[in-house]
Amino acid sequence: MELQEGKAHVWYFSIDQFSGKFDTFKNVLSHDEIDKASTFKFEKDQNISVLSRGLLKMISAEYLGIKADMIDLKYGTFGKPFYANSTSNFLKFNVSHSGNYIVLAFTKDSEIGVDVELIKRNFNVLDIAQNFFSIEEIKSLKTFEKSERVEAFFRCWTRKEAFIKAKGSGLSFPLDAFTVSLDKDNAELLRTEWDLEERKEWRLFSFVPAKEYVGGLLVNRKIHSIEYFDFDFFKSRSMLT
Repeated sequence: MELQEGKAHVWYFSIDQFSGKFDTFKNVLSHDEIDKASTFKFEKDQNISVLSRGLLKMISAEYLGIKADMIDLKYGTFGKPFYANSTSNFLKFNVSHSGNYIVLAFTKDSEIGVDVELIKRNFNVLDIAQNFFSIEEIKSLKTFEKSERVEAFFRCWTRKEAFIKAKGSGLSFPLDAFTVSLDKDNAELLRTEWDLEERKEWRLFSFVPAKEYVGGLLVNRKIHSIEYFDFDFFKSRSMLT
């Protein structure tokens, strides 16, 4: 499978689509990866760990032209994974999961960050925003009608998470030191306090993988096209038997 320059690929899956298929994914994992999955208390979390790592390896194998079980991963200082084989590191990726959904994003030779969240409505979004959002984001959030405010909150949250993950530097800078837009139709990185020009280096997107979910994607400015792939396409590539 070819990933062209200037494009990003986003894959999204529900764990329910893989019922009874978890052993298929375990077969491409290392012993350490299987052991790590088994440390989770609940079976659902174990399955998500196996699926997310297995999907990452299977899809990566399509791009890299090697067998999935040949792919080894390492982790950077702030926990961001990368391919252990340096010849594979032209392919950049990021993974996120929430609720029943797993999302994986890939680009060629440019950093990428992705986040997906299940929209929850059992808390006061303004209370959370006061602790994590910039002044501009809080002001923007307050302009939304109450019926639309929860979705706006999660658009902001996923966009900020995508930026942090693309940077790969953990929480080494305050969350209120950068600002993203909240509106539905215009995802944008508006301000980066430490470098007023950095915001021009990135492009921000939002997407909806399923009802009651929202995703955020941050890519380098040179990425001009996003393609989305689902379970049916995954099956059509004969990655799942």
